[in-house]
Amino acid sequence: KLCGYLQKLSGKGPLRGFRSRWFVFDPRRCYLYYFKGPQEALPLGHLDIASACFSYHQPEAGAAAAGDEAAAFEVHSPSGAVAVLKAATRQDMTYWLQELQQKRWEYCNNLDAAQRDSRTSPTPSDFAKGLVAKDNPGSILSQNASAERARNILAVETSPTDLVGEQAASQPAPVQPSAINFSLKQWSTDIKNSMSSLRKGNNENRRSVFYTSEEWELLDPTPKDLEDSMALEEKRKHLAEGSKGRRLTSSAFPFDFGRIPHKPRRPLKDMIGSGKARNSNDSSPTEWCSGNGNKLVSELQLKYQSQQEELEKLKKDLMSQKELVRLLQQTVRSSQYDKYFASRLCEGVPKEKLELLHQKDDQILGLNNQLEKLNLEKDSLQQEVKNLKCKVGELNEQLGMLMETIQAKDEVIMKLSRQLSECEDNTSAQGGAANSSMATCTNKELQELDRLKDNLQGYKTQNKFLNKEILELSALRRNAEAREREWQAKYTSLEAKLCQIESKYLILLQEMKTPVCSEEQSPAREVITQLLEDALKVETSEQAEQAFFKPHLVSEYDIYGFQTVPEDDDEEKLVAKSRALDLRSLSLSENREISTGVKWENYLASTMNREMMRCVELKNLIRSGIPHEHRSKMWKWCVNLHVKKFKDSTVPGYFQTLLQNALEKQNPASKQIELDLLRTLPNNKHYSSPTSEGIQKLRNVLLAFSWRNPDIGYCQGLNRLVAIALLYLEQEDAFWCLVTIVEVFMPRDYYTKTLLGSQVDQRVFKDLMSEKLPRLHSHFEQYKVDYTLITFNWFLVVFVDSVVSDILFKIWDSFLYEGPKVIFRFALALFKYKEEEILKLQDSMAIFKYLRYFTRTILDARKLTGIAFGDLNPFPLRQIRNRRAYHLEKVRLELTELEAIREDFLRERDTCVEKRDLISDDEEDS
Repeated sequence: KLCGYLQKLSGKGPLRGFRSRWFVFDPRRCYLYYFKGPQEALPLGHLDIASACFSYHQPEAGAAAAGDEAAAFEVHSPSGAVAVLKAATRQDMTYWLQELQQKRWEYCNNLDAAQRDSRTSPTPSDFAKGLVAKDNPGSILSQNASAERARNILAVETSPTDLVGEQAASQPAPVQPSAINFSLKQWSTDIKNSMSSLRKGNNENRRSVFYTSEEWELLDPTPKDLEDSMALEEKRKHLAEGSKGRRLTSSAFPFDFGRIPHKPRRPLKDMIGSGKARNSNDSSPTEWCSGNGNKLVSELQLKYQSQQEELEKLKKDLMSQKELVRLLQQTVRSSQYDKYFASRLCEGVPKEKLELLHQKDDQILGLNNQLEKLNLEKDSLQQEVKNLKCKVGELNEQLGMLMETIQAKDEVIMKLSRQLSECEDNTSAQGGAANSSMATCTNKELQELDRLKDNLQGYKTQNKFLNKEILELSALRRNAEAREREWQAKYTSLEAKLCQIESKYLILLQEMKTPVCSEEQSPAREVITQLLEDALKVETSEQAEQAFFKPHLVSEYDIYGFQTVPEDDDEEKLVAKSRALDLRSLSLSENREISTGVKWENYLASTMNREMMRCVELKNLIRSGIPHEHRSKMWKWCVNLHVKKFKDSTVPGYFQTLLQNALEKQNPASKQIELDLLRTLPNNKHYSSPTSEGIQKLRNVLLAFSWRNPDIGYCQGLNRLVAIALLYLEQEDAFWCLVTIVEVFMPRDYYTKTLLGSQVDQRVFKDLMSEKLPRLHSHFEQYKVDYTLITFNWFLVVFVDSVVSDILFKIWDSFLYEGPKVIFRFALALFKYKEEEILKLQDSMAIFKYLRYFTRTILDARKLTGIAFGDLNPFPLRQIRNRRAYHLEKVRLELTELEAIREDFLRERDTCVEKRDLISDDEEDS
């Protein structure tokens, strides 16, 4: 997948500059979409690569730095617009140009083969799934061998960096600051982010040995920071009041780096001022304490030592007093307990209980003593912790003093170093002026030579790329001219054929006006015969090479592989050919309205950077029909959506394991499966003969499912469901599609031997007919027409072999996304579509005969979809479920009664001699 970060030149005026964008190439339309970031859903725009040409970007005159745009290139569109893109390195730029050239070459060469049938995708290789994909191999026109060799010679081998490819989505977007091109909003955001990062890194900056100007804020600290700092400073003073004298003697700097979480930073002007004062006085920070300050410190130290000794004495007296109080309390408790026991003994309490109580009391007293000792130990430990904290604070102060000292010494060293360098420059300026000028000239010449070599290499690479670009554009132009000539020849042939047909029809009309009294062979009969022969001709694979000179609007097979015109009955051939021409006309008119296709392309482009999810927009798009080129992908996504819980609970290779077991072990369903394989879709070329590719795949899927679900095994109808799924899905995906239909969508017992669920759905459908189409339902009731004999197969195989292929696959699109409710919608829509024609029929036989084929006469899929999802609303699923539950009980009772009647008949047959020869169909089969 070609994707990655590029910078796109955008904006106007002073805000014009390069902005980082995430680019993704879409092979379906040969578009290069660009997003704000990899996680964005909607693209900001796109570039049409199929009709674009590429060149290197030449920097504007007076550019700030030539290297800033050294990796930039241009994409020229036919409208004259130029998009300037810039890669992070020249290597990435070369890779992007090579890949875009290759994608354009492949797309344009594949265009001819795809456009031979306007109903296929321009990129048929995009959906390489299912049997339909095998019909669109994406054949490329015969290319010029010399042009291909020249392309390979002129190609520059390069590999992408981390900013190209899907792994680049996890990398941060490259930022290249510019002094001229900036956005005011982005500038303010960058300032805020930098200030925030400085605040967050405050503690790390304080631990560094050498301070630089970047570690100081340009602004004064905020009032809130000052208040917090003052409060913490006051708290620190109260906690460390006992060690005040020692702190003054050991350090002359009032800094505490360990216990203050935030310290106001010094403004830059104060820092500069203090630095100048130090440099002007040439004094060290350790010289700040002298004279009377030393006397004051010694006096305070003596006072502190005396007070400390008095404090220790008071602490010892306090501890002794506490111990005395504790002993007195124990003595009082023991006397109280003895008095209590003596009184209880006088009252006649047993001596054993008193002794037990006495033991418990002794234990309680012992535990209390232990508790008091532990409390004393805890107090002593807390005191030690406090002392350790004080020591840590002192050490932090000493550390701060040392750091300030180091800083001052560093400044002195830097000052002396500057003075030394100035002295050396002055001494060497006179003696080595000539040598330095010669060395400078030599260095400049060497740098200029290196620059010229780099430019030469760059121009060589650019020349190779531009020659390759010219070669490709020339080859693509020749291919486009060849396409134009072929279309012109086809147009001329079609126009000639149209003139011939109009001439014959005019002759026929003239002859029809003249009455024929004799039975002689009239010219009209010959004209009609010739017209019928021409009309029944279809384009076969042998005639494909002559298609431009003898065009036929109807092919032998449609894009799904179904035969368009049957081979047996001439009358049926004529009807089928007429139907195929109508379908062709509808499809051509739909291709002129590209709104649905554009909506699909825009939606799929929005899902490039995220997974698809169920939403109203997607449901409406699927109801309008999935385009042929995207159907394989969307069907697989719909199936995985419904069977995710089943697939998550299975082991890898689950389908292959089932298939292996079904092939190696005895399978009761295999015999019936083999009988039905060739009867599945005989009018589809993928299943028409035993050697067809679809037959083996169909066998594998049905055998695997029969092993997975032995309750059903195999039921006639499952073969057609799998056959339709295999047209767009691979074997394993078609297997899960069958699981979705049988085990997720349809109720239980839908495909079992009794077909209980199918019978229930027919009764539910009758209820819906009486509600949604009351006139038609009354008409059927009046003439006693049981239309469920026709609709039963619609529900069982989801309209396979009941409607034309275009409508069938649009029904399946919505069915795989929404579920079985779609079957009820389209079954009602089919009757509503032809309601007026059915109401005109006044005979039960005529009605039933019409119902057997009327669905094949419905060709307008858009109108049918509008009826199904518009005119029949509201259509709540809860109503269908409630009616299913109601009819399910009734059908079960009826089946129970039928089973009882059958058992009575079998008993009577066994007892009666005359009826012993009667056998049922099931017994005859067995």
